[in-house]
Amino acid sequence: MASLLLCLFIIGINLIVVNSTIDQRPLIIPLHLSSHNSIGHRQLDDRRRHLQQSHLPHRPNARMRLYDDLLTNGYYTTHLNIGTPPQQFALIVDTGSTVTYVPCSNCQRCGRHQDPRFQPKLSSTYQSLKCNPDCNCDNDGKLCIYERRYAEMSSSSGVLAEDIISFGNESELVPQSAVFGCETVETGDLYTQRADGIMGLGRGRLSVVDQLVDKGAISDSFSLCYGGMDVGGGAMILGGISPPPDMVFAHSDPFRSPYYNIALEEIHVAGKPLKLSRKIFDGRHGTVLDSGTTYAYLPRQAFSAFTKAITKETHSLKPVHGPDPNYDDICFSGAGRDVSQLSKAFPEVDMVFSNGQKFSLSPENYLFRHTKVSGAYCLGIFQNADATTLLGGIVVRNTLVTYDRADNKIGFWKTNCSELWRRLQFSNASAPPSASAPTPAPAPLVSSSSNTSVEIPPSLAPDGLPPNILPGAYRIGFISFEISISMNNSSTRPNLTEFAVFIAHELEVDDSQVHLLNFSSREDGYLVRWGIFPAESADYISNTTASSIILHLKDHHHMQFPERFGSSELVKWNVEPQVKPTWWRQHVVAVVIGTIITLVLSLSVIGLWSVWRRRQTFKKYQPVGVSVPEQELQPLES
Repeated sequence: MASLLLCLFIIGINLIVVNSTIDQRPLIIPLHLSSHNSIGHRQLDDRRRHLQQSHLPHRPNARMRLYDDLLTNGYYTTHLNIGTPPQQFALIVDTGSTVTYVPCSNCQRCGRHQDPRFQPKLSSTYQSLKCNPDCNCDNDGKLCIYERRYAEMSSSSGVLAEDIISFGNESELVPQSAVFGCETVETGDLYTQRADGIMGLGRGRLSVVDQLVDKGAISDSFSLCYGGMDVGGGAMILGGISPPPDMVFAHSDPFRSPYYNIALEEIHVAGKPLKLSRKIFDGRHGTVLDSGTTYAYLPRQAFSAFTKAITKETHSLKPVHGPDPNYDDICFSGAGRDVSQLSKAFPEVDMVFSNGQKFSLSPENYLFRHTKVSGAYCLGIFQNADATTLLGGIVVRNTLVTYDRADNKIGFWKTNCSELWRRLQFSNASAPPSASAPTPAPAPLVSSSSNTSVEIPPSLAPDGLPPNILPGAYRIGFISFEISISMNNSSTRPNLTEFAVFIAHELEVDDSQVHLLNFSSREDGYLVRWGIFPAESADYISNTTASSIILHLKDHHHMQFPERFGSSELVKWNVEPQVKPTWWRQHVVAVVIGTIITLVLSLSVIGLWSVWRRRQTFKKYQPVGVSVPEQELQPLES
């Protein structure tokens, strides 16, 4: 298979996916459980929190962008700032984990990740948690510790601490104090992954969501929206939102499991229900929805019925072997590369919930692209040795999923998650602040240091700009950058028009602002020079917009391009100031018009003068026969 999947053991701890092949091992019982995740504690907390909801006013939410891609990278990440001043980290968004942790500066065994390790000494608000009856303590009995072990034998452990966390400039939620794990040891895939750590969104006292809800900072809800096939990225909202009118909801029982589940009763393929007992999706832990698992896993009977139904509906396609010979993937060729046309070759799949509501899955919600055969796709649904049904991120691509924990339900709504992020940014910027919402704290400035990456503030002081941004009276004319592209097939030339569209999406600019400046071939691929120009209605790029573009370019590993574009690397970038127009350029229109008017007037005058001269000339030559008055002759003098 195309990428390594280390499946979440079903009690809720995710296996981190980092390699390029998929490990389809069955779910197993976790090796370690924290006492803080006990059902009794959770039931009491949930009842108390539910009683509080109806008495609290509307609260702000945190709107955060998602990066990476579940099938390419094995996870989605978001940026979370920790400390004062803030230190930024790329954390895996995980609804199956309850602890948020990042590598600590004194980590004895931590791998090399995307961002520098957390420096407690650089944060004025950092406090380690002292040993108390509500936590596990270290061997010296001084500090609270955490430990998480995973089914593939990777692990994370460290001390628990409290510090300020902030959520970026698109969020109206002010920074909050929260408990997190300062990692001192990590092993296995946690050691080798690019992401810095985990952002726990599960149910539990250490969960980010639970902590924010307990503080009254947000309502007891959050939402995730994953990008579609070949796109990646998406959006996350911590806190409540107004659900779309046609959002489909499924009941979620918080007392059955500490992890998010839905009441699934039937699966229909091409409108026909699978001939299965309705209880098959209710075995053991029920149907678990987990953002950290890549694919979907069905009990044996359900998997067999599902694959037979799909195969029957795709008889016009040709079966092919999967991309990885180590696994017997079910793949089909002949559907074409256009994702929007997959519904013509593959059937629609419906999930029917216990309340009778139905949620439809498009082909991209149960297929992944074959990496070796063009126009071929493989089933992203596998057999689970366990009786549990596990729905991973593939099932909810291009779907807004709302985890309404206050009302014990989970909502599903099909949408374009990339466009949703743009709409969230627009509505957040244009909406007036809520009367009940506290005034947001000032956002951190962009640092010019290459070792620190923080969010972009609404407005930037000149000394807070990246070094190549021109402050003061200078305005930015355009931003140029070069990207080196290495294609999998050396004879294939990239579709630069399509590439420009993806660049615009990643840099969050309009497609019309991206221009191809130069294209050249090299031994190892191509070198392409691009330019980002001002919007059609603007004469220059604002410093804020330019800073956003530059930070995206500097953090180039966050720019997600489809696999068909091969591997890309940012070579260099540069900012060109707006060229101050000369007097002639500023008044060129007036000069041209004035010149034309002058010429017209001059020609008119010359024409009139010429006509007058001709008339005067005609008067000197009298026609023949015209009588002329006789002139009196003077007498001759004698």
